[in-house]
Order: sequence, then C-alpha cells, then structure tokens
Amino acid sequence: MSQLLSPPTNHWLLNRLHSASELGIASLVLLVIGCLLPSLMATGANWGLAYATYALISLCVMFFWSHGALGWANRVTLFRGVLIALVAGALANDAFIDAIWLWLIVATIALLLDGVDGWIARRTHSFTPFGARFDMELDALLILLLCIGLIQEEALGLWVLLVGVMRYLFIAASWHFTWLAAPLFASFRRKLVCVWQVSALLLALTPLTHSLFTSLLALSALLSLAYSFGLDSWWLYKQSRR
Repeated sequence: MSQLLSPPTNHWLLNRLHSASELGIASLVLLVIGCLLPSLMATGANWGLAYATYALISLCVMFFWSHGALGWANRVTLFRGVLIALVAGALANDAFIDAIWLWLIVATIALLLDGVDGWIARRTHSFTPFGARFDMELDALLILLLCIGLIQEEALGLWVLLVGVMRYLFIAASWHFTWLAAPLFASFRRKLVCVWQVSALLLALTPLTHSLFTSLLALSALLSLAYSFGLDSWWLYKQSRR
C-alpha cells in the first residue's frame, strides 16, 4: 500500500518545490527592485510591509496552486505581485509621499501588466481558473492600496476605502448569501470598471490634480464599482430564484 501511495506524494512534493522555487526567485526580484528604489524602501518598516505583503501573496499561491511550474502567464502575474508589494511597502511611514511620482510609476506598470498575463495565457493556451482568480485578487489588492495612499496623501474621508473593500465585503456577504458565490458570466463591463477604478485612483493621486477633481475621481470610481457590483448581485439573485 505504501508503494502505491508514494508516487502521488512525491509528485505533490515535487510540484510544491517547483512553485516554491519560483516564489523564492520572485522574492529576490523584489529585493533587487527595492534596492533600486531607495526613496520608496527607505526604512525597515517599508521593507517589512513589502515582504509581509509578498509573503501573503506567496502563501495564497502555495495553497491554491499545486501543478508545479507556474507557467509564463502566472509568472507575469507574480511579477505584478512583486510590484504591488513594493507599492504596499512604500505606504509605511508615508515614504511614498516624498517620491509620489516614482510610486505612481510602479503602480502604473502593475496596472499595464494586467492585460499581459491574460494575453500570454490565451496565446499559450494555458488559461486556468487559478490564473484568472490570481489576477483578479491582485487587482483588488492594488485598488485597496491606492485607496489607502489617497487617504494618506489627500486626507480624504474614510469613504474612499469603500472602493478598496467592496470586493471583500462582497465575498463576506457570500458566506451568508451563498447565491452570491455562484459563477458569473464573462463581462467586458466588469473589466472596464476595474481598469477605470485603478486609472481614476492613479489620476487622483497625481500631485497635479486639483483637490476637487481628486474627490470627483474617487467618487466616480466608487459609483462605477457600486453599479457594477449591483448589476452582478441582481443577476446572481435572479439566477438563484430560477
């Protein structure tokens, strides 16, 4: 019996070692890029928060991915995770405020890479539910971090956090209203709202943006997101009643 069980066990361990090694390489990439951005990673607190964020991302990957090598599409998504971890790290001690343009560039690159991983997955026929979810959760994390940065830089009200936490509230609501956890149809509108959210928050964070326009951009992100979630929730509710 032990001989019959050993091959699958070894295969599982080998797969974990493959993904763990890639996550380890990505952590070194984070170190290198962080060293090249001393104004963002200025203190131990910045490094600590960046690596804590990356550790959380890595744990999620290790828990949900058990197929060995990540593949190029997921590697690009993981690189986005490295950049997003740096965005998070710079929030400590408000380090990003003194280097706001550099911080925005890092966040913008993370946004621009959003479509690259999906394109690679389609070109290489390596699309997976994990890859789509991985990409989506990093989008949600980036939006939350930009909201926190906007509150710190512009001293806007805590209402801005609604933009960043709405997805997590939706997930929490699905624990009680299980019909919210049902699969959704593919939607260009959903992708467009996500891109607009990040774009609006990035524009709002730009020092050249007037304070009134900053508030309007943040409000537009909140309203468009609430509209999108409202449509999806209503559609899921109607499906559950059939």
